[in-house]
Amino acid sequence: MTLRSISPARHASVIPKSRHIDLLRGWPNPSLLPPRQLDHASTNILSDPRNTADVLCYAPDEGYGPLRTEIARWLTEFYQPSKPITDERICISGGASQNLACILQTFTDAVYTRNVWMVAPTYYLACRIFTDNGFDNRLRAVPEDDEGIDLEYLERGLKHSEDEALRNGNTEPRIKTPKSWRKIYKHIIYAVPTFANPSGRLMSFRRRQQLVRLARKYDALVVTDDVYDMLQWPSDPKEGSRRMDRAVLPRIVDIDRDLDGGPIDDFGHAVSNGSFSKIVAPGCRTGWAEGTPALAYGLSQTGSSRSGGAPSHLVASFMYQLLAEGTLQRRIYEELQPGYSARYYEMMSAIKQHLLPLGLTMPQANKSVAGGYFIWLTLPGSLDSTRVYKRALAEENLTIISGPRFKVDGDEQNAHSRFESDLRLCYAWEDKDVLAEGVIRLARVIQREMKNDLVK
Repeated sequence: MTLRSISPARHASVIPKSRHIDLLRGWPNPSLLPPRQLDHASTNILSDPRNTADVLCYAPDEGYGPLRTEIARWLTEFYQPSKPITDERICISGGASQNLACILQTFTDAVYTRNVWMVAPTYYLACRIFTDNGFDNRLRAVPEDDEGIDLEYLERGLKHSEDEALRNGNTEPRIKTPKSWRKIYKHIIYAVPTFANPSGRLMSFRRRQQLVRLARKYDALVVTDDVYDMLQWPSDPKEGSRRMDRAVLPRIVDIDRDLDGGPIDDFGHAVSNGSFSKIVAPGCRTGWAEGTPALAYGLSQTGSSRSGGAPSHLVASFMYQLLAEGTLQRRIYEELQPGYSARYYEMMSAIKQHLLPLGLTMPQANKSVAGGYFIWLTLPGSLDSTRVYKRALAEENLTIISGPRFKVDGDEQNAHSRFESDLRLCYAWEDKDVLAEGVIRLARVIQREMKNDLVK
């Protein structure tokens, strides 16, 4: 590429340079939070004296019963599984992150469980949860491809790990004694199959099926963060804003329920992490897990839940009220999907105008459905995303996040886990009217980096 072929981003901005733009933070914009709905829900719960002895006392281990019932009904409507979801498949949690920690505490042994396999680029804050549970230096990156996960790469890793365990005589749990309510898995596989953080990819239906079969073969538990599934819309803005009240793909936990006759044991090989953080408010710190009834019950027996019952008990009752009245469902389809899609279209329009002509690329650029919070971009040539990140902050008052932040901790030597030419943009946090300006500022930085490369 020559200097002459780089088209400068022309934009008469009314946004002053002093206005900092943050395209890193993966939070909902305050305008998309529901204080009035939460106030109404909490008032309804707390004003009824019949609720006092229930929601203000200790919770059942599995969580607030009415919420479990409402979640099961709601998920059945959205995912349309072959059989209705029942409340015995649901365990209430303190959000997806805390639930991930509880899954590891209950269903892994820090010696016997060989590795944690993380689809990479990964949600980097999950790495600390895994290492806190004894998996330092045993996290392994699994690259993504056009269908969302490279299963050939994963199976090679699983087989090598199994061969090593057999050589070392690691054939029985070493730390945790057997319990009727839990199973210790040999491997954990962690993924965000729908609108992945950070890549935005959709794992194909075929790959989801193949992953379940692979998990069964190697006795792995697939843990999926399914927290963005309902934030979906057509990729093409010409299709207009339309209600999307059915999942674009079945969850892996649904596939494990039915594939080849269903689970091969009581606990199954998949668990779905759900959260109200992205569809109500992060401060609620309330979520749920879904798996087989045996797995959901076993999860409820985690020590921190047994000591006082499920977390977030009071807020769980507010979530129940939102679901029972249909407030949350209306909010998703009438406020969140239109609100986030408008932001997505705004950012994508700017990306197509100012970044793609510079040679940047996106994964699954032709998918028909978009969603979630993030857009993943790969820089052209030898450009380094960490340098771009630093220059964007110093020169353009713009915060982005560079690809190496999404590596799998402890697997840095893996060429599939570096992401030195990649970066992530978030359209959820910032005000909609500055998203295009943020992209234009980034384009200016990339142009400067390209010119520097040409001069070298």
